[in-house]
Parts: sequence; structure tokens; C-alpha cells
Amino acid sequence: MYKSEKLAQNIRQMIENGVWKVHEKLPSLREQTQLSGYSLMTVLNAYQELEAQGLVYARDKSGYYVAERSTDLVNSKQPIQISLSPKVQINSVVFNYLKSIQAAEIVPFGSAFPNAELLYNAKFMQILAQQAKRKSSYNNQNHMPPGNQDLRQLIANRYQLQGIACHADDIVITSGALEALNLSLQALTQPGDFILLQQTIFYGAWQAAERLGLQVITIPEHPQFGFDLASFEQALKQYPIKVCWLMLNAHNPIGFTVSSEIKQRIAELLYEYQVYLIEDDVYQELNYGSSKPLPVKYFDQHQMVLHCTSFSKTLGMGARVGWVYAGPFSDAIQHLQLMSTLTVSPLLQNTLVEFISHHHYEKHLRQLRYNLEKYKKKFYQELKNRLAPTCKIYYYSSGYFLWIELPNGLDGQVLYEQLIQKGISIAPALLFKPDHASQHYMRLNCSFEWTAEIENAVNLLADTIQQK
Repeated sequence: MYKSEKLAQNIRQMIENGVWKVHEKLPSLREQTQLSGYSLMTVLNAYQELEAQGLVYARDKSGYYVAERSTDLVNSKQPIQISLSPKVQINSVVFNYLKSIQAAEIVPFGSAFPNAELLYNAKFMQILAQQAKRKSSYNNQNHMPPGNQDLRQLIANRYQLQGIACHADDIVITSGALEALNLSLQALTQPGDFILLQQTIFYGAWQAAERLGLQVITIPEHPQFGFDLASFEQALKQYPIKVCWLMLNAHNPIGFTVSSEIKQRIAELLYEYQVYLIEDDVYQELNYGSSKPLPVKYFDQHQMVLHCTSFSKTLGMGARVGWVYAGPFSDAIQHLQLMSTLTVSPLLQNTLVEFISHHHYEKHLRQLRYNLEKYKKKFYQELKNRLAPTCKIYYYSSGYFLWIELPNGLDGQVLYEQLIQKGISIAPALLFKPDHASQHYMRLNCSFEWTAEIENAVNLLADTIQQK
């Protein structure tokens, strides 16, 4: 657990114990720094996390105060809500949306990728150029599924550093995380099977369900913990679910990271009900703490979890190389891969081996996290000044997205259609929760330096929202 999370948890406990009453002011940032012994930045992160959870609110030039809550999120149980979508239809919506935001003149607040300027790494490109001059870099034979042996070993080493037992043979290299996720789902399901998704989730999961003819069960997000364990267990009891596809670290689009305690319980329930998990952990490296959060795979003692991630969110679409920790399903996934994409670029795999082996990757990640945190905080403060109290902005200490609850009556899809005509893209809630009524949300990509162009776009965004 990061320092800011630990501090936030301590403050939350004191609020629940009545140390501070509703609308009572919390200690200032500097006072809290002296009381806790944490740095000013750690305290600010903790307060912002509590604010995103609705436990505190900020007053300009005054500080943070305890928020009024209509229900006690800790002591009261969330009503169990499970939804069934027997026939998913979203591919056309996603296709039209992605086509609409491609133009270079569009301000890409709707993009799923970090700003390319942050991902570009001169050393990586230098190694790529050197590899391109070597004939051996084009030898497909050494890079056919499951992929480059040296790269798989380096990835296995990274798992071991987190305390996750892993062998190179457990890893299958793929063309990005999306292929890893799709191949895993295809290997584990047949048309008509039941799968479980979070109610709000990356649209690739919905697309895969539609393509494979799967029936989708969804569970809601928990307003405090991110993941609703009670609804999850009830769904496993109620339906013959074959597979879950979950995102629990730096969730896209909302941004929360689920606690290790909840992840451990998820692993226990998977084994109890004999349900497999495809864990989408593509943002695992984009946390702002000293260590990346653990995946459910860490708690998996029975080979029930297939862990999928990628280099594309850290090195860009040009380095679209991902992998799945497939374990006993490695052969099945390789068979499917040989019938589709065949192999991943040998040139990119060789480049990644050298880039990671010489510790350039860790240096790049440190700089990337620093910039993403700085830019996201700037967006959060600027948007809060412009949109409060009409909107609720969810801020979490990882990734580069802000999830924004729009005023009631303002549909995210309508807002997207208005803004795209003005040269600004956003990602409306329809992409992430297509079969649910509450569409007054949007996702905003905040991985951009605060320039005059960005400020003008944010001002136009805020004006368009407030006109409603």
C-alpha cells in the first residue's frame, strides 16, 4: 500500500470514528504533514483521493472539509445489482467513434493512449535503428509463438521481482495487450458462454463479447472500494459464469485501484467457484507510488488467472508488443495465434530485449510517471476550478484519465457530438457501459502539457458543459 493510500485510510477511519464531524475542517496540508510525518505531496495525494471518493470536499483558499454522506458507505451494504446482456452490440459504435477522433486537428482528450511526446524515447529508437541493420533481427524462426526466449525471460524476471513465481514458458508474446486479452477469452470460451464484466469497463471487452457471441453478466462498481465483492460472489452463485474479464489496477475509464485484500478475496472466490479470470493490467506501470500495485495473479495459487499487459501504454503504439501469463493455457493460445497474427515483429522483440536488459526501460518509466502525475494534477485542479460544483471529478493516483460525472440530464454522447464539431474529442460513457441507463459521464485524457491550445480546449469544454 502506498503512503498516500495508507494516510487516506487512516483519515477515513478517523472520520468514521467521529474525530471530525460533517463540514468540519481537516488539518491543513502543512499541519497534516507535521502530524503524520509524510511529505506535503503525499498528504495532498491522500486528500485528493478522499475527495474523489466523496469523503471530503475542498473550499478555495480554505482547505478540506468532511463531506456529508447520505449513506454510510462503510457500514451499509451496497445493494446487489447484477445485469444480464444476452446479446452485446457495440462494435459499430466503437468503430464510428474511433474514426471520428483520428484527424490530426482534433484535440485528443478522447484518446486511449498517453501523449505520444511522453512515450517517445530516443534510446529506444536508437536501439531500434541499430537492430534494423542486422539481418538476424528479421529471423522469424526465433520469434514464432510463444515469442523471443530472452524477452519472455526478462518479463518472467519482472514478475519474480513482485513475488510472483513465473517461468519464461508461462509467457506468450502478443501484438499488444488487446490480442493477449482476445486470445485468452477465445481459448477459454465457446459461443453462448456466460462471462462477467465490470459494469463500466474498457470497450474492448464489450467488443470481444460481441464478436465471440458471449452472454455478459455485469456487476456495479463499489463507490468506496471500486470493486463490489458482494455482487461478484452473488453473480458467481447465480450464473454459470465461465470467465471474468476484470481491470483492477488504474481501472479504465474510472481510474481506481482495488486493494490487495479485495484482490486476494477475488482469487479465493475464483477457485471456490472454478471460474477463470482474464486480468487486464495494461496500466500496471503507470502508478505514482514507489512500487506498482499487485495483480490478482499474485494471489492465484491454482492457475485460475491469465494476466495480460503490454508495452504500448508506456512506449507507444509503435511498440505494440504485449503478453499473457498463460500458464497451462500457453499451448492453446499459441495455436490460436498461429491461425491469426502468426507472430510479433522480431525487430521489436529484439529491440525490447536490449532496451530492458540495459535498464533503459526503468529510467523511461520513472520520467513517464513523473510527467503523467504532473499533467493529471494540473488538469484536475483546472477542471475543478471551472466545473465545480456542476460536475464530480474522480481523481486517483495513477494513469492519465479523469472520469467526470456530468450534470444530470447531460448525456456524455450528446456532449461528445457537440465537442467533436468544435475540434475536441472526449470518450463518452456509452463506450464503457453500453447497456446501462446512467450515461452522464465522460473520460478525459490528461497526458498533455498545459499549453495555450490545451487551455483553450478545456475552456471550451467547460463552457459547453455549463451551457446545459
